[in-house]
Amino acid sequence: MKTAYQNHLFWGVHSPLSSLSTMVFLIVASSRTAFALIALGALLWVYGMTIIGICLGKPIFPKRGKRILHIFLSALFGSFYLLILYFLNPLLALECTLFIILAPVSCIGSEIISRVESMDPEDALARALLEATVLGALLVALALIREPLGLGSLSIPGGTFGIIELFNYNTGEIVPLRIISSSTGVFLLLGYGIALFRFYRNRITGTEDAE
Repeated sequence: MKTAYQNHLFWGVHSPLSSLSTMVFLIVASSRTAFALIALGALLWVYGMTIIGICLGKPIFPKRGKRILHIFLSALFGSFYLLILYFLNPLLALECTLFIILAPVSCIGSEIISRVESMDPEDALARALLEATVLGALLVALALIREPLGLGSLSIPGGTFGIIELFNYNTGEIVPLRIISSSTGVFLLLGYGIALFRFYRNRITGTEDAE
């Protein structure tokens, strides 16, 4: 049964919660829902365009050093996304620069490129977008916990100041809730999330994590 789940988008060995390469991205981009939505767009754009670029360039790419080309393409499309966002909302682009830069890192670190190279272009693109969507959905879900409980607000991208708050209430006196919005809080949330993920994965797949 373990083999059947190895390539599963959520329970498989390449799940976002099974890889350390995505943890920094989840931590940095989940402080606000508005940022998480921008990060979701960055993931879809970078993953999708990188796979398209690799599929189109496969006939002319050299066999040696192609990983450097993959990194270059991923970084290039990440830069394009940041440039587009800058023209649409300069302040929001400045606030989101760090995790947009991390989107190509997540793409390369996930090893999605090596796993879809042998697929047809359509299947490769579909798989890349699905993996980006799974990671982005986890990111948005984490932000929907951190922002309302930790900051007492819920935001979306837009407006003169980069984000629009749909509501805002004061949580300044509730220290445990404020902790959730901090780096310590997100580590705690991720820790509980990973523990639950491993518990249910082991039950579904009938396996045990190696000690």
